[in-house]
Amino acid sequence: MGKFSYEDSVRVEFDDRALAHLQVVIGTKLRRDEAFFFSWRDELSNGGGRTSVWIHSHAGLVFRFHGSRTPRLNRTWLDALMYAANSPGGLQLVPEPAEVGATEASVEEG
Repeated sequence: MGKFSYEDSVRVEFDDRALAHLQVVIGTKLRRDEAFFFSWRDELSNGGGRTSVWIHSHAGLVFRFHGSRTPRLNRTWLDALMYAANSPGGLQLVPEPAEVGATEASVEEG
């Protein structure tokens, strides 16, 4: 499990594969100077509920991966996550859809 840290105060674990996709989407939005909410459901061990953070270009973000290999990116999942990030509700981790086509997505989107 990888870890996403926000402003040295919020830390949450995500699967390395999901975290890699979130990193691309968040990085793309920030390169465009687009601020947005990022929300997730908290684990029951942490009390349950939901957390939302305001992602902006001056926020301190850390993506720490457990494994050393970068996973192959699913373009269809990137599109679904970007669609969510561009919605009024902001970015939420949606389940990984089946990949359309077998091509790899580039990390440098946008």
